[in-house]
Amino acid sequence: MNSKQENETIQSILNGEREKFALLVDKYKGPVYNLVYRLTGSGHDAEDLAQETFIRAYQSLNHFKPNKKFFPWLYTIALNLTRNHLKKKKPLLVKDFDHLQTDTSNPEQALSQLEQAEALAHHIQRLPVSLREAIILRYYHYLHFGEISQILSISLSAAKMRVYRGLEKLEMLIQRQAAGTKK
Repeated sequence: MNSKQENETIQSILNGEREKFALLVDKYKGPVYNLVYRLTGSGHDAEDLAQETFIRAYQSLNHFKPNKKFFPWLYTIALNLTRNHLKKKKPLLVKDFDHLQTDTSNPEQALSQLEQAEALAHHIQRLPVSLREAIILRYYHYLHFGEISQILSISLSAAKMRVYRGLEKLEMLIQRQAAGTKK
């Protein structure tokens, strides 16, 4: 479903065909869940917040601007709900390593890759929320800087700067860990 089809679907929903909202949910439930999960580190919280995202989107659909893309608008709702949730609760470490490609014939290498991924996830969770959001949107959701700026409601240059600073901070955290310091 492209942007034009999404806008037609949204118009149909606004005209009373509420069941068509399921098409949008089916398309975006995975990406919304993934975004929230990576920010919270909790599958349970991600399910609840993803569901709340779609409820809020449905309730606010009449505020959606048809000349815009739907998914950045939806991601913004998810991000705002997640931010509010994180203010109330400390995030957990994300341990989603199913996507790793490991050579099972070399268990030491597989373990090393898993440990590296776990360390990276830990360092990402230690980033300030604004940098963490930008890194997750860029490198886990493969979004362009323009999309990131739209979702985070910041300028294009600010989106680039947050990703750049996030990468710098990650590099610093990794170097400190390698040097044996915690801070």
